[in-house]
Amino acid sequence: MNTFSTDTTINGVTITAQPIARQREILTPDALEFVARLQRATAERRQELLAARHARRAEIARGHDPRFLRETAQIRDDAGWQVAPPAPGLTDRRVEITGPVDRKSTVNALNSGAKVWLADMEDSLTPSWRNLIQGQINLFNALRDTIDFATAEGREYRLKPFSERPTTVLRPRALHLPEKNMLVDGKPIAGAIMDFGLYFFHNAARLIALGHGPYFYLPKIENRLEARLWNDIFVLAQDLLGIPQGTIRATVLIETITAAFEMEEILFELREHAAGLNAGRWDYIFSIIKNFRTRGPRFVLPDREQVTMTQPFMRAYTEQLVRACHRRGAMAIAAPAAFVPSRRDPAANAEALLKTRADKLREAEEGFDGAWVAHPEFVSVVRDAFDTVLGDRPNQLDRLRDDVTPDDRALIDLGTCRGTITEEGIRNNIEVGIRYIETWLRGNGAVTIHSLMEDAATAEISRSQIWQWIYARAVTDQGEIVTRQSVEELLDEEFHKLERFDGDRFRDARELFGEVALGADFPTFLTMPAYARYLCETAGKEDEYEAGLPERQFAAA
Repeated sequence: MNTFSTDTTINGVTITAQPIARQREILTPDALEFVARLQRATAERRQELLAARHARRAEIARGHDPRFLRETAQIRDDAGWQVAPPAPGLTDRRVEITGPVDRKSTVNALNSGAKVWLADMEDSLTPSWRNLIQGQINLFNALRDTIDFATAEGREYRLKPFSERPTTVLRPRALHLPEKNMLVDGKPIAGAIMDFGLYFFHNAARLIALGHGPYFYLPKIENRLEARLWNDIFVLAQDLLGIPQGTIRATVLIETITAAFEMEEILFELREHAAGLNAGRWDYIFSIIKNFRTRGPRFVLPDREQVTMTQPFMRAYTEQLVRACHRRGAMAIAAPAAFVPSRRDPAANAEALLKTRADKLREAEEGFDGAWVAHPEFVSVVRDAFDTVLGDRPNQLDRLRDDVTPDDRALIDLGTCRGTITEEGIRNNIEVGIRYIETWLRGNGAVTIHSLMEDAATAEISRSQIWQWIYARAVTDQGEIVTRQSVEELLDEEFHKLERFDGDRFRDARELFGEVALGADFPTFLTMPAYARYLCETAGKEDEYEAGLPERQFAAA
């Protein structure tokens, strides 16, 4: 029997976390050897690419606007190449549901009626050891029909037959995130490698046997070279397990401004593994703010809720994405519908449903093949919107957007963005930032605030807008200059409005929000200092995850 305790090393992989129940089912010696081989083969290149990110951001900060690359013009000009045809289970993606991989969310998503489930180990999941390993267990069980869920009131939920479930597509962590509880040769493994590797090792053959395949969403990619790294990971993983090349399929989230200038190049690098591109709206806005935050009024955006998909620079982004995808035979997936049903306010709920349908109908008419939802109750709304346009067709790959001309300047023409900065917008950013961080520090990576699903991406917008507005001395609609002092006053007021409870982390969240939103320095991602704080404060305190399973006995066995 193989068991783990803190600082146990097997096949060159050291586990430093307190063990959780059933982790031995996932952290088998063969699985650890597999992820170690992936890590060793890619660690140096990954570090080089992360360093290149910083260099490029510094270049943009010095005034060099990104443009379409001259050295890749041949790829864009060559009309002859296409990505692989849609894989089984990915021909119809008109509605995709996204959510974390806890047991309840897993069962609800698989019973939602969506076409695809984005099983999220990134923005909606706090990367605690417990969450990550339990998520792998839940995915393993779901693919073998051995997962269910019961509420405290005794209501039971069981999986529908496999033929009625959405296709599972895993989103591993992004390339920049480490996993400090798993060391390879004494160094933290890339969180992306751990999430991808464990899932692929245990489930690739099972997925193929079920008639689908191992499919992935790739987050936070910034350029074609990062896509090339992922493609090499796929090639190596398939070779190591003897799986035919091209079995893996990946959809890339275009959620960084630099990636928007290399959409066709990203598809080219992933050709036989490419499934499509997704318009990751919230992270995309955050990326724009992050890269251009010190560039003056030209790049200062209004309140978050005013930065809609109909703003000219956002339309340029989505129209060029659809054009790039369909020109190359790839799916174009639209931005998420972030609304969550309101049980207490039926009128607000009805309005949210109407707005969502109108928004998704517009995206379907623009050529998108599908869109995300964050809650099962919105599945039918989005499906009906796309049904109206698609009818019986599974997708719109035959709809080429030849009317769209690639325009790199339009992608960063923020001067056309209309809107204002308001005190209400500042307060909302403060509230969202603090409440999200507080929830994150307690181990939950998604929270509903004012009937909207907030995750790491929206929290990033909240804190980065505050930072930029202060830096730029932006002026509100009332003629007030946004200063650190004025924000701190509003921060005090909003903090004292919060409803406290035993065990809350609001004081920690306020302190961390101050670091990432009001500090002189600008942390690249708020989840990095949050992760460091979380590791420090939970060291040796990972709770037993499932009642009735003797964790102490398991650890000592």
